[in-house]
Amino acid sequence: MNHPSDLTPLCAATADALGAAARIDHLVLATADQGRWVATAWTGRRRPLPEALLAEVLDRELTLGEGQWVAAPLGPGEAVAIAYSDGPEAAKQLTDAVDRLAPLLQAAVDAVRRQQLDRAHAERLEAILRIAARWNQSQALQPLLAEMAEAATRLLGADRASIFLWDRANHVLVGRPALGVEGGELRVADDRGVVAEVVRSGEPRRVDTAGEPQAVDHSVDEQTGYQTQSLLCVPLVVGRRTIGAFEVLNKLEGSFTPDDETALVELAGHAAAALENTRDREQLIAANRQMTEQAASEARMIGESPAIGALRSIIQRVADTELAVLILGENGTGKEVAARSIHYQSSRRGQPFVAVNCAAIPDTLAESELFGHEKGAFTDAQETRPGKFELASDGTLLLDEIGELSLSSQAKLLRVLEEKVLVRVGGSRPIPTGVRVLAATNQDLIAMVRKKRFREDLYFRLNVVTIELPPLRERGEDVILLARYFLEQFCQQAGRPVLEFSPEARARLLAHPWPGNVRELRNLMERLAYLSTSETIDAEELAFILAPQQAGSDEGMIAADQPLADATAEFQLRYIKKAVEQAEGNMSRAAKQLGLHRSNLYRKMRQLGMEE
Repeated sequence: MNHPSDLTPLCAATADALGAAARIDHLVLATADQGRWVATAWTGRRRPLPEALLAEVLDRELTLGEGQWVAAPLGPGEAVAIAYSDGPEAAKQLTDAVDRLAPLLQAAVDAVRRQQLDRAHAERLEAILRIAARWNQSQALQPLLAEMAEAATRLLGADRASIFLWDRANHVLVGRPALGVEGGELRVADDRGVVAEVVRSGEPRRVDTAGEPQAVDHSVDEQTGYQTQSLLCVPLVVGRRTIGAFEVLNKLEGSFTPDDETALVELAGHAAAALENTRDREQLIAANRQMTEQAASEARMIGESPAIGALRSIIQRVADTELAVLILGENGTGKEVAARSIHYQSSRRGQPFVAVNCAAIPDTLAESELFGHEKGAFTDAQETRPGKFELASDGTLLLDEIGELSLSSQAKLLRVLEEKVLVRVGGSRPIPTGVRVLAATNQDLIAMVRKKRFREDLYFRLNVVTIELPPLRERGEDVILLARYFLEQFCQQAGRPVLEFSPEARARLLAHPWPGNVRELRNLMERLAYLSTSETIDAEELAFILAPQQAGSDEGMIAADQPLADATAEFQLRYIKKAVEQAEGNMSRAAKQLGLHRSNLYRKMRQLGMEE
């Protein structure tokens, strides 16, 4: 790009130097551009250029005069033309002077042009660096492509630009943004046209349709409704791998130059890196979203009982609030699942969920586990370590078995919850925390408050909303839904078809009291998936697993020094006898309790040698 302000003073100085030979009316630096002459810089009043004289000067490479003009060649495609007002005597003197001065003028023009190129190159580099800095902050591919195209048209003085990404598997080049195309996306084959040639060869191309009409794929113009007159296309390369091409169309002034090509190559280098980073970032975000959705699916509350319906309703209402929630329930009822459900239905679902079992933390380490410690804070503190509050930053922290915390740890926890600031053990720097705290316990915290074993102020701080999980024995048919859900998971892991329950087995599952709740049911399904030898689970197989704790209390332990078949028969005899006694001899009621039909119960009793 020429800067007339740089060359005009040079013209004025040349005119002054030649003033002794003749009175200069007009001195102009002229450049041949596509068959016509263009004034690059001038001094004095303007006149139409003597194009025939300039052409002859270039052809003969001599200083020549014609009328009131004298012209001299300066280099390929460039000359100086001087208009004068004095008579013929001055023409000879001016011609001689111009002939002697032309080499000096050419050297000066070349120096100015080099300065112009260096300055333009520096300006372009600064612009490219500014653009690249913005690109590297982009987190979405589509807006990034649009911004790249806009930056290229602005920097190179072009009308349009597109970025083509190479879909190797489908042999397609996908161009965006594509104006005039529905969806803003242009898809072309990777074996035709300039872009395909650049992608496959890895070499830039500059094309003027006036000189190479066959080089442009005009079917694309027909598709876009656009007329390509000139184009510049360079490859997008990451390492040694070509990922696409960067194309700009229709230079607004003149044709695309080698300098334009250099600039676009530099721009494409930054573009390729930014595109790759953005695609990696999108993949990471997608993977994180997928893992979040998977974790959310695992936090589903399985069941259709009224109790679970009410539980889902309250979780949905409190999930996206900042309310403190206290989750109550027997061991194994799924308190952590409820906490995860709250987390994954909230706006914090993309942030960490951290669960802490307070019962498993020694009192001496509770503060360090929760709030972290600095290196050297105590004997075993070999390095700085963040606590659970920091690990769950901006996410959700579940304090399970909260009733097991000591009173001193409860006081420190209350301070952090109130001030939302923590200090690591051995540190002095306050660390803000935006974590949401959920608490869970199977203990009666109100009774613990009365006995001074739990701080009343902490109880009210944690217990803004209470969620109580029902025991499994109160959830009716949910037992079957949960059993099938767990059994499908474990059978898939074991690489075997999903087992089925016999009607008697389903009845046995519903009759069991489930003291271990959902955890007990889950463990039972895991054992069955891996250890059951048949494709159908019957009541007898469940009875042997489910009832040892019931039989042991009244009947005594079964001797371990006998064959498994004998031990099984002995257990079944005792268990059936107890069921009949509990039913007061009503065989129909005893069969229902055992999950058997009455006729099957009689048959089983005969097999065991029991008197009816």
